[in-house]
Amino acid sequence: MRVIFFPDSCCCCGDALLSSEYQICTSCSLGLPFTDYSNMVKNPVEKIFWGRVQIDSATALLSFSKKGSVQKILHSIKYKDNKELAVFMGRQLGSALAESHRFDNVDYLVPVPLHPKKRKKRGYNQSEEIAKGIAQKFDKPVVANVLIRTEFTQTQTKKHRFSRWENVSDKFALTDTDYFAGKHILIIDDVITTGATLESCAHAILQAPNSKVSVAGLAFAGH
Repeated sequence: MRVIFFPDSCCCCGDALLSSEYQICTSCSLGLPFTDYSNMVKNPVEKIFWGRVQIDSATALLSFSKKGSVQKILHSIKYKDNKELAVFMGRQLGSALAESHRFDNVDYLVPVPLHPKKRKKRGYNQSEEIAKGIAQKFDKPVVANVLIRTEFTQTQTKKHRFSRWENVSDKFALTDTDYFAGKHILIIDDVITTGATLESCAHAILQAPNSKVSVAGLAFAGH
């Protein structure tokens, strides 16, 4: 029986990858819209939380645009079972966090949780896979069992700003408030749009005494 091996292809352009390339071809990698928000105080991600919830620092690795390379990366991570890409992109975000030194006093990396029903359907939590990649370059432990989603919610993708907030308001809780007491928590998400989900997560975490919250996303779509 003859076995035919198909070459791995770039998740952005679909071209075959060279042996020295992984997940994304060199051409597409060079064209990715990196933000440098990790080195920027009062950056656009931080500004969306002003007046809503106390966020210490916030960042996103990439700028999202419809039908662009970043959308293709996120789609591959969430809907094509590409956990390896999530970890790979997480490592890039982790490098940015480590190099900036604005997040050095973070204690834990906490991925935005999925409801058990959605996690079972997808097979994994993409934000947790991103957090695992971050931890490889930014030496902080991933804690994925203290912040939980208490209710199943519909997808946020096509919702407007208020609907997004209403959809996730009070939908998160801590299983152990003392665990985060006095700790600085970095919440990890795949894409930040209005910040509604992260705002709700932050309010839950801040129930822990003397806790602080920062935010990091793989992409920012809130322009």
